[in-house]
Amino acid sequence: MSDHDRGLIAARSPVDGLRRRRLPFLPVFAQAVAAVAPAGAMGVIPGLVSGATPANLVLTFGAAMAVIVLVAFCLRPMTQRMAAVSGLYSYTAKGLGPLAAITAGWSAMLGYGLVAMASLLAVGTYGSQLVINLGIPLHDPMVFSAVVVLAVAGVAGFLMVRGIQISAWFMLLMESVAIGLLVIVMVFYFVLNARSMDLGSVFAWNGGLDSFWVGIVVAVSAFTGFESTTTLGGEAHKPFVSIPRAITWTPLATGVLYLFSAAAQGGPLRQAAPGAASGSTTLPDLFSGGSPLVAAALDLGIAASWFACVIASVNALARIFFCMGREGVVPRIVGGTHPSFRTPWVAIMILIPVIALVPVVIILSGASPEQGLVGLFLLGAYGNLGAYVLASASLPFFLRRIGEGSRRNWALGVVAALAIGAVLVGALSVPFGGGHVQAFIYGAVILASVLYTLFLRLRFPARLAAVGVYDETRELDLFQGRSPL
Repeated sequence: MSDHDRGLIAARSPVDGLRRRRLPFLPVFAQAVAAVAPAGAMGVIPGLVSGATPANLVLTFGAAMAVIVLVAFCLRPMTQRMAAVSGLYSYTAKGLGPLAAITAGWSAMLGYGLVAMASLLAVGTYGSQLVINLGIPLHDPMVFSAVVVLAVAGVAGFLMVRGIQISAWFMLLMESVAIGLLVIVMVFYFVLNARSMDLGSVFAWNGGLDSFWVGIVVAVSAFTGFESTTTLGGEAHKPFVSIPRAITWTPLATGVLYLFSAAAQGGPLRQAAPGAASGSTTLPDLFSGGSPLVAAALDLGIAASWFACVIASVNALARIFFCMGREGVVPRIVGGTHPSFRTPWVAIMILIPVIALVPVVIILSGASPEQGLVGLFLLGAYGNLGAYVLASASLPFFLRRIGEGSRRNWALGVVAALAIGAVLVGALSVPFGGGHVQAFIYGAVILASVLYTLFLRLRFPARLAAVGVYDETRELDLFQGRSPL
């Protein structure tokens, strides 16, 4: 029996319509880095963590980094064996089945969506602050911020529809400039204040374990999105090489940047006046030295980083939504691709207005930007952590299905799932910010995903069985462009 007869070679990929095998390594890596938004996270997340917990910033970010690295080690073997287009959703389907997969998919979509909303809110906030620092008077800063959010959402949507390669190179440029700018400013800060800094306080423990869990979850939001490059399995040139490298290097490289940023900001944040730690322009306030131009440059770098994060997050979100459309889990029209640009343009055009609406409502309602950012990032982190738990637990089952099960993989999957679950449960049990609002919202989303899966099992079992499509090997992939048929 031939490979074609056994179903190992497909005449047509289930995700046909995307531009296959064209994206080189650097744009693939840019997708992972931009989704993490290291420059924006360095400027915002340490202040949010400091406002969430009195525990040490370096220790909190170190614990978050350890959790994320465990997830990366679990995902890496699966990325080396399957070219997924919906990332964790597909891996969970092959490991734990469709019920867990739809829950993981909804959880991941919630995470990407909330991070995109928070990123747009940050762009609007820092864009408004940038204009103020340049000395340009604003009649109504809230309206200006809302206009910036809508404009940025429109530009991001255009770039994503136009093509993944264009948007990926744009993200890489924006993030590189932003990271370089922030690192230079913090290095100068270290050099100028080296004598007066108390390095012992950088690692001093403050506070208890309860708030530490919440701090880890907020810090984890600085890493979430590193796995978004797994949604480019069908479009990457060498997916079994470039994607494993990207998901391994990204948390390690960004983790070093975050630890450096946490060490630099830890002292100033503790010395700041109450409430300053959670301000919307924390890093510019701390490191500008009173210079409006330096503060404006930092605002520009942070806003540029979050702009790149919007594109990366929606890129990943749209591809999960697109795959669900191809499977029939959501209306099949969502699985449409642009005939010229070969992008999931229907999914993108549906998602962009929804993602732009939430930050606009937050801004025009008069809510403080820092409260909006904490709420969105925290709920988004819950979504990503829930998807990480299921994807990590899928590893041993995934490999066992293809005859590669081992005790090492079982141990890695169990340890990672338990570690992430402990952080998630610990954080959900601690009232913070709006109490248990985020926990209730996340629980409602998970419950809805389970009920929807049961509905599909009763009414549309064939659609449920189709969950987990990926970019299958085609005849043209093996015969150098010529089909033997």
